[in-house]
Amino acid sequence: MGLENAKPRRAASKRAELMAELGLLETPVSTLDGDWEKITIPRLAAFVVGVVIFLVLILKSEPGFIFLLDHANLLFHEAGHPIYGLLSERLAVYGGTLGQLTFPVILAISFYRKGEPIPFAASWIWFFENFLNIARYMADARVQVLPLVGGGDHDWAEIFSRWNLLSRDSTIASIARSLGWVGMAGALVWILYRAMKDYHQVERAGECAARTGVEPKGARTT
Repeated sequence: MGLENAKPRRAASKRAELMAELGLLETPVSTLDGDWEKITIPRLAAFVVGVVIFLVLILKSEPGFIFLLDHANLLFHEAGHPIYGLLSERLAVYGGTLGQLTFPVILAISFYRKGEPIPFAASWIWFFENFLNIARYMADARVQVLPLVGGGDHDWAEIFSRWNLLSRDSTIASIARSLGWVGMAGALVWILYRAMKDYHQVERAGECAARTGVEPKGARTT
C-alpha cells in the first residue's frame, strides 16, 4: 500500500522539480531575482514599430530637438532649476539638466520594480534621448544662438566656465550625443535579448508539457 502511494508522489515531485527548473511555476515577479513579465510577440512588434517611428522623428527633426518630446523635456528642465536649487544655490544651474534626467529615471525605477520590461526600456530610451538635447545645449555654450526660455544665463556656459572647459564645449557635446545613441541602442538590444530569452523558455515549456502532460500557465507568446 505504501509503495503504491509512493510512486505517484515521486512522479508528482519529479514533475514539479522539472517545472520549477524551467521557471514554469507561478512565482511573484521580482526583478531583484532577474524575473520580468514575459514579452509577447504583439508587444514586441508594437515596441519595435514605436522605436522605428521614434528614430524617424529624430532624423527628421531639428538636430537635438523633437518637437513634442523635447518641449516636455524643457518643462522638466525648467522645473529642475528651483527643485535642485533648494538643495544648494550653486547646484541650481545644474538643476535644469538634472531635471530632464530625473523624471525618466523615476519612471524607469517604477517599471523596474514592477518587472515590466517594455515600459522600462521606453523610459531608458527617453532618458538617453535627453542626451541629444543636452548635447545641443552644450554645443551652444560659446556661440549662444539658441533662444533661452525667459532669457537669463546660459546653463552650460556657466557650468563649463566653472570647470574651465568652455573651449571644449563642442567635444563634450559630441561625447554626450554619442552616449545618447549608444544608450538608446542598448535599450533596444536589451529588449530583444529579453524577448529571445522568453521565446526559448516557451519552447522549453512546450517540451515540458509534452513530457509531463501539463499545460504551463503563461507559456504562449501569441
